[in-house]
Amino acid sequence: MKIDLNLGKKYSVFIDELQEIKLKGKVAIITNPKVGGLWLDFLLQRLDCEQKFIITIPDGEEYKNTASVEQILEQLFSSKLDRKSTLIALGGGVISDITGFCASIYERGIDFINIPTTLLAQVDASVGGKTGVNNRFGKNLIGSFYQPRVVYCESKFLSTLPAREFAAGVAEAVKMAVCFDGELFKFFETHDLKSADEISHIIARCVEIKASVVERDERESGVRAVLNYGHTFAHAIEKITNYKKFLHGEAVAIGMVMANTLARRLGKLSGEQEERIRKVLQKFALPIKFHVEDAAEFYELFFLDKKSENGKIKFILPDGIGKFYASKEIAKDEVIAALKEFE
Repeated sequence: MKIDLNLGKKYSVFIDELQEIKLKGKVAIITNPKVGGLWLDFLLQRLDCEQKFIITIPDGEEYKNTASVEQILEQLFSSKLDRKSTLIALGGGVISDITGFCASIYERGIDFINIPTTLLAQVDASVGGKTGVNNRFGKNLIGSFYQPRVVYCESKFLSTLPAREFAAGVAEAVKMAVCFDGELFKFFETHDLKSADEISHIIARCVEIKASVVERDERESGVRAVLNYGHTFAHAIEKITNYKKFLHGEAVAIGMVMANTLARRLGKLSGEQEERIRKVLQKFALPIKFHVEDAAEFYELFFLDKKSENGKIKFILPDGIGKFYASKEIAKDEVIAALKEFE
């Protein structure tokens, strides 16, 4: 399956069609030891280029930082890659984000190809051009918008994905369904995602949804921010837990539950709809609980989120199932009251 995108530049997402990649010049593949051990040979057998280099960074969200960027850039310069060279991201969201960022700044920009190996990266991080790394102040605060040359999503990669990682990807897909596609949400309610066809359907639909949003708002000045449903809460959770307790998708699942609580209090989501979303998350073994030590302190973490502007926090909430509500005018007391339900 091929999905053509026009997100600042034209490129395609191929689903289950990775047969051969022919490239001119040097190519550096960025991966981590875990993914490289499983799938690097698969890629190398299909890659035809002048010269290949393998750059491996440690696995984990805690390594999505400027130190890893420096490591990658150092090896790119040592290997004498030039502006006609290409980077290939082989891994999950961390690898996608950091490779794209390095491509965007190396010699003022070179091509990169995204080959996401997790469900989360295939339905979310692989499309849209957001790249970047974390620092001590928060998540993805250093980065750029930079579109790939092409994306290859292979459902076969998911055969080696731990169940917890797969569920984390489901969380990002559910996020899109809740905000944009009530029929897709019903698909999650009625299917277990056990077959390759079901998984490919989810990947394709999420790519289509995200592409339609990014085409309208590449730089996240408007509607694209809706893709962050659950993320404002999730980023605070990840910050509190030092990015070590939860996978990103797991934090997003909890963040959606928190956002739903606020939406219910504002009359945007019924109790029955809130429960339907909760049941889908539970169905795929996603966490839905988090103990907030201090609601006021948790609230302050929102201001480190990129979606806060001029001292106001933009909350993305479901408006029923299949629609969204975005506002910077939600009273602090209302948000605190929602957070107190988790104390």
